[in-house]
Amino acid sequence: MDEYINYVKRSQRDYSMSLKLQIVGEIERGELSTTSAQRKYGIQARSTLMTWLRKYGTFDWENKTPSHMPKTPEQKIMELEAKVKLLEKQKAFLEHQANVSDKKVIIFDMMIDLAEKEYHIDIRKNSHPEQSKRLDNKKRRP
Repeated sequence: MDEYINYVKRSQRDYSMSLKLQIVGEIERGELSTTSAQRKYGIQARSTLMTWLRKYGTFDWENKTPSHMPKTPEQKIMELEAKVKLLEKQKAFLEHQANVSDKKVIIFDMMIDLAEKEYHIDIRKNSHPEQSKRLDNKKRRP
């Protein structure tokens, strides 16, 4: 009964990435079982360890084979096709993000121009050539 007195509820965010990878490595090398890893590191649920093994381990959970086993050409082709789809999706997302960022820059420039005209103040900093020469000289001195 004494072992339940110090019970602390934890989430996966309580464990650092390096600790997760260390535990997964120990389990995959056969140094620890999932039960002994739970006891050693104070992890309450086996499902937590299984989630880490699926995310960070080398076992191929879809094909139920360790990733170091040779794969058939069909399996390799399927994996590569899945990777291509994922990369195409990521590329489309990043292109969209770049497009949105470009539009934001244009809008912000227009807002600054409008504010400068409306309030008759210089918002953008215009450095004089003499000023930049002085800064360069200061940087070069040891």
